[in-house]
Amino acid sequence: MLDAAVTTFARRGYGAASMDEIAELAGVSKPLVYLYLHSKEELFSACVRREADALVTAVRAAVEGPDAPADRQLWSGLRGFFAHTAERPDGWAVLYNQARTHGEPFAGEVAAMREEIITFVTQLIAAAAREDDCVPDLTDRDVAGLAYALVGAAESMAGWANGAEGSGESAKETAALLMNFAWAGLANLMEGRPWTPPRGGRRTSGASTAAAPGPAPGPAPGPASGSEAAPGS
Repeated sequence: MLDAAVTTFARRGYGAASMDEIAELAGVSKPLVYLYLHSKEELFSACVRREADALVTAVRAAVEGPDAPADRQLWSGLRGFFAHTAERPDGWAVLYNQARTHGEPFAGEVAAMREEIITFVTQLIAAAAREDDCVPDLTDRDVAGLAYALVGAAESMAGWANGAEGSGESAKETAALLMNFAWAGLANLMEGRPWTPPRGGRRTSGASTAAAPGPAPGPAPGPASGSEAAPGS
């Protein structure tokens, strides 16, 4: 029943979806749907909770163990995230396109899921800063902001990868694309070479007020395509 509901809500939208459609797709009677879930709102809430729990579980299961370097943990988590959203595009559509735009209690369920993932990413970025003996030290506020940016980028890329523009991109390729964009920039920041806005027509870096930022580091961990080797292997 929930599978049918997720499919209908994702493809028709919460407002246009009807209990009749859901019952027909599930192969049950409409009264039976109301017997288990008393309203469309309760049914939608049940779908949101199930899909949010499934996504968080998939990401946590994909992440390499705590002894792995922070970049490998993030890489594996991103692969798990993009693999899950690709395997369950209707579930992702319910979370990202529907639940967030229809107020409470739906938006609150998605916000709680998002905060759990952001907390995890925040811990990884902080761990990476410690591993690299980051200079200058990132503040807690900086780390939190970077985590929000990375999670927001992953959410947008999941929609892109599942759409026509990104069709054909594997979870591994999408994760590698985001790692090359985000982790390479983080490497500059942690090495004391942050980008700063131009002043007087010249761009300056945190390492030297007279020099432009240093060259970007080499490719981020993990292949953009090809073999299944994890980064750093």
